[in-house]
Amino acid sequence: MANWIKIKNNVKVDLGKIPIISVNNLRDEVKSIGKRPVGFFGKDWGFGCVRLFIVLADDANSEFFLSSVVFSGNDKSYESLTQDIPAFHIFEREFYEQFGIEPLNHPWLKPVRINQDKYPFFEMTGEEVHQVAVGPIHAGVIEPGHFRFMCNGESVYHLEIMLGYQHRGIEEMMLKNPSNQLAESINGDSVIAYNTAYSQTMEALKGIEISNKAQLIRKAALEMERAAIHIGDMGAIAGDIAYLMGASVFGATRTLVINTMLEICGSRFGRGLVTVGGVNYDIPDDVLNRALETLNKVSKDVDRMTNTMLKNSTVMSRLEKTGTVSTEKAAEIGLVGMAARASGVELDSRFDYPDKWMSELGFERKPFKGIGDVNSRFKLRYKEVKESISMVKKILAKLKDYKDEPIIAEGVNNKLSSDSFVISVVEGWRGEIVHIAMTDINRKISKYKIKDPSFNNWYGLGLAVRNNGISDFPLCNKSFNLSYSGNDL
Repeated sequence: MANWIKIKNNVKVDLGKIPIISVNNLRDEVKSIGKRPVGFFGKDWGFGCVRLFIVLADDANSEFFLSSVVFSGNDKSYESLTQDIPAFHIFEREFYEQFGIEPLNHPWLKPVRINQDKYPFFEMTGEEVHQVAVGPIHAGVIEPGHFRFMCNGESVYHLEIMLGYQHRGIEEMMLKNPSNQLAESINGDSVIAYNTAYSQTMEALKGIEISNKAQLIRKAALEMERAAIHIGDMGAIAGDIAYLMGASVFGATRTLVINTMLEICGSRFGRGLVTVGGVNYDIPDDVLNRALETLNKVSKDVDRMTNTMLKNSTVMSRLEKTGTVSTEKAAEIGLVGMAARASGVELDSRFDYPDKWMSELGFERKPFKGIGDVNSRFKLRYKEVKESISMVKKILAKLKDYKDEPIIAEGVNNKLSSDSFVISVVEGWRGEIVHIAMTDINRKISKYKIKDPSFNNWYGLGLAVRNNGISDFPLCNKSFNLSYSGNDL
């Protein structure tokens, strides 16, 4: 382990302490650690050099392994890690796309975001084989993405997903003008999670400790966001199988949750609530009490509608054994968050990298036994809605103990630490959201790296639809509900 250092979530380290390993030893070094990747990205290191940073998650011990490799002007390749650890496939593809350093013998070296020219689609031949192309323009307000199905009749042999149509340049914008407003705009259905990850990153670099009150308000908001989106997705799944009662009831129930967020901070999606140093809004007693009443109603309504829906044989015929990703395959390709847990891979950074409240409030991990099909992803959403509501009720009750504390800490205008590295991982409703920031000698952000759970999970959707009917794709797609903007950045 001499070539790696161990770091903690939301704790900065000096850049000078990050080891550099030989490019020839990279593959063996990563294999010897044997942990999953959460960061694998390059930075222009000057003098024609590129420095690759590797962050591996040791979930069982709540820490990360960190190391790096420097590629000089003559180093334009290395032996691919994906051959041995398939979860690296998307990370290596992104690194190659951005810096031109080739992972030799990568089995699927295709563009991640630069796709507008000649994308090398997988091809199949045969008299009964045909292709179906969908997108990039979709109906309504869906973001752009292209889906290419290889079919035999109605059965899907292979789905290839081509993204990269957004070209927003979020990471570059973070270098020029980092802000909470930019962070919460990265992914509009994960405002609280993204804003929390950004704020924790900045707080670590500025040496700011936020109050207990602010911590609890953030935590309650994050669980409300999780509950609201899950309820909405349960309604969308119902809508995709034409179960209109479920679509209507879940849609109305979700509104109760986001309207509670509106009452707290003036935005149904939590914009403007989280800020560096704490939160911008307190929760008065009358708002808190109404929130508790609303959440009790939400819990009962979700119970009633879920139980009714799952007793319907037509519903179950569409959900069960549709779009299955096995436990082994989910672990192998590196699924994270809800998609992983539905397949039996227990990754949840709330418990893997817990804050003090997880133990103080008695929150315990409750594993989910699923087979990775649409039914599992639906039921997991229901389970997490119930758990999130229970968590919010405990958090709001605890909040009363810190009534006199400030909502924003002192030192918000402190300068960033120089030559530092920090990682912040927050469990959004899709899964782990990763923000990594590095600063230079002038205390300026020199690199800002973002990873949305969709970055890991889009390939999982492609695997899920194999051997299913093409008419099941909308249902499979909604059961994952992945982000285009979170991938494209």
